[in-house]
Amino acid sequence: MRQVDVYLVRAFSISGQGGNLAGVVLDADDLTNQQKLLIANAVGVPETAFVCRSDVADYALSFFTPITEVDFCGHATLGAFWLLHHLERISTGGYKQETKAGILSVEVAKNGHVLMSQSLPVWKSEFKAEDIAAMLGIQAQLILQSSLPIQAISTGLVDVFIPVPYGVLDCLEIDSDAIARFCMEHDCVGFHVFEMNPPDAPYTASCRNFAPAVGIPEESATGSSSGALACYLNKHFGYRHSILEQGRAMKMSSRIATQITLSDGEVTQVQVGGEGIFDKIITIDV
Repeated sequence: MRQVDVYLVRAFSISGQGGNLAGVVLDADDLTNQQKLLIANAVGVPETAFVCRSDVADYALSFFTPITEVDFCGHATLGAFWLLHHLERISTGGYKQETKAGILSVEVAKNGHVLMSQSLPVWKSEFKAEDIAAMLGIQAQLILQSSLPIQAISTGLVDVFIPVPYGVLDCLEIDSDAIARFCMEHDCVGFHVFEMNPPDAPYTASCRNFAPAVGIPEESATGSSSGALACYLNKHFGYRHSILEQGRAMKMSSRIATQITLSDGEVTQVQVGGEGIFDKIITIDV
């Protein structure tokens, strides 16, 4: 039996409040995948990152939800690099992380804010509002009002992006079982539902993310989905910079900054960033 310390960090917090809890295990090289899954399940937060040595990058990170491993996790990446900086294991500057989604860049600012690069967008299937609306507890016409497509996109993980009118986001009635079945059938992780905010609002869009198929009924900040949504907003509105809100319905509001770089009209870099704050350490026996 071994005791493993798990640091909990609130990623994408707002002035030390809200955010999304990520577990971070440092020096995890000797842990098996079975042990990592046991730890992630015991911790019970949406994702736990395990930081190991790498032969091709500064660190190798693996990510586990309470029930499975996923290729990438934005908020757990932020939590891991924020923690490494907070513990003075790394200084400010640029780093590379090895993940199952590829080798990705991470920048750590002097104030500890983390800006991470994600994979370039992969545009996948579009879906009909009539096939999606009932799982959100709304009428299909509400989705159709936006004249925007429902589309699966990946910048590391595949999510389905669903537009709803302003004022509808907090009124959803989610059928988690149906969403889980849909996601398993269509090889995606979850639903990322968003509403565009008025031009004078502090946030470009407000979002909710549901991923019951991987053990996350709803989470308050989803970095990977935010990168993909930034690409969606660039494609349909031309936005290169977006500030996204998530977690409001959970009373755990998060602030997620995104940045898109283009060359000849094509996306060449996707970046997502924000702040972190230490929550606590818990110890798990494995």
